[in-house]
Amino acid sequence: MKVNLSFCIALISLALFSACHRQRQKSKEQSNKDTLAVVQADTLSRPKRDSVAVIKPGPEAEEIKVNIENVDFKYLTTKSKISFKNKDQDIDNANVSMRMRKDSVLWLQIVVGPIEVVRGLITRDSIQIIDRHNKAYYQYDFASLSQKFNFQLSFDLIQSILVGNMPIPKKPGEKFKKENDYFMLRQNEGKISLENYIGEQNRRLKKLLVTEQPSKNSLTLNYEDFTQLNNYLFPYTSLIQLDYESKQDQQRYQTVFRIKHQKVELSEKVLSFPFSIPAKYEKK
Repeated sequence: MKVNLSFCIALISLALFSACHRQRQKSKEQSNKDTLAVVQADTLSRPKRDSVAVIKPGPEAEEIKVNIENVDFKYLTTKSKISFKNKDQDIDNANVSMRMRKDSVLWLQIVVGPIEVVRGLITRDSIQIIDRHNKAYYQYDFASLSQKFNFQLSFDLIQSILVGNMPIPKKPGEKFKKENDYFMLRQNEGKISLENYIGEQNRRLKKLLVTEQPSKNSLTLNYEDFTQLNNYLFPYTSLIQLDYESKQDQQRYQTVFRIKHQKVELSEKVLSFPFSIPAKYEKK
């Protein structure tokens, strides 16, 4: 199976995780077919509980306190299965391993069968990808990668997606409103609009929807199968969809990921991030 650059870049750009190493304890709020939703990020994982208020409509509105469950960690590791589909490829159940140091480094390895085909290293200012299949390597910054996808990407966005936290904290004047089984917060950041859906029962971010204007490019994210890990609930299954217009041909395309996590650990243990580019590999 060939894993091309578009797959590698999209995977790294949209990387996300959640799972647990323990026996799964599914929350009541798990939904089999939740509508996809939300994300664009500018900030990192927030403290475990950010207090926010939801205002009920009406002249005698009562303030409702909502303690959003966010995840904090120092180091993270995960082993997962990922399926990927775009106009060029349809990949099912590739093996992906990730290691992360909060706020600074994300290391990624993709294995097909017994063979490592991709290794990636993301820092706050650079993205490096080794393509072992083609004996080549790629180097990007977030500005150039955002231009390629015509969608704003950042390390903070990736980190927020990985841990399932709200990408942007609630600001003064922003109000949650009740929608069915969710508390929804709409936010605007420059050309980006976000809709954050917090589960009524578990107070975890369950849906995210980000839309960029005027391009109408969008990133939708849905977290499912929440499972207890340490003191947090993590989504065991995640679905990501990127809809964007290519700058090359002005056509609209879609990239879809489904990630099922087999093992995730949050720890204080220092991790290594082995990464070196072979001397004979060609830069692309």
